[in-house]
Amino acid sequence: MATSSLRSLKFHPSLLEFHPSDTTPPSSLFLKPTISTSINTDTSLSLSISSPTTTTAYSISPTTSTTPSTSKTDSLELLQQHLSNQNFREADEETRRLLIVLAGEAAQTRGYVFFSEVQFISEEDLKVIDELWKNHSNNKFGYSVQKRIWQLKANKDFTKFFIKVGWMKKLDTEVEQYNYRAFPNEFIWDLNEGTPEGHLPLTNALRGTQLLKNILNHPAFEVDIEEGEGDKVEGNENGGLKGLRDSSKLPLSKRVLKTDYSF
Repeated sequence: MATSSLRSLKFHPSLLEFHPSDTTPPSSLFLKPTISTSINTDTSLSLSISSPTTTTAYSISPTTSTTPSTSKTDSLELLQQHLSNQNFREADEETRRLLIVLAGEAAQTRGYVFFSEVQFISEEDLKVIDELWKNHSNNKFGYSVQKRIWQLKANKDFTKFFIKVGWMKKLDTEVEQYNYRAFPNEFIWDLNEGTPEGHLPLTNALRGTQLLKNILNHPAFEVDIEEGEGDKVEGNENGGLKGLRDSSKLPLSKRVLKTDYSF
């Protein structure tokens, strides 16, 4: 079970700013687990969302934990700093690290998250991370953006989703073929007009699409979909892995080369 969490509510689409309270220095915005048998109610930090007319404040407080603390400070401040500076590659790496921390001690020891551990990450935590990505990318990046594309535009077909978000590239061949981009150099780390919507953050699919599927299906990213919306997809009803296995049955012009991608 994850031993770290953030306290947050539904966000207004505006700039996120971190403001320390009168009793706590900025360095106390921790996600990391700590050895403790009680909750220190005096330690807190406020997260405020400002708009021209209103300011809503949220509390981020440490939680009780029985697991050893990590050696690295786990804070949203670093993620916010990378995103505000448009350092999207660093922000992507920090997001991956935060998910490992939030998934629990086993994930931290292992160094990556199993798809079955996504359920231990709280809805509030994922929403905060997602809002930071959206607010610093004009709503072009973020898990909820990817969820909308996957569900509405790709009909939950991962092969088509990878193409739409730019994780696969079209090959310069006589017939239409796609292959996975090589990490990190072939991915797009700049926010510009040509950057595909939903391109970031990346999710490692080296062990299959189950991790990405569980993240996109997390309650934090539930979306309402009207029947009939989304692009039509012929075949491949069960998504990317089945589509890759059955690619030999497709016309040559629609085949996808199967290679590993380890971002």
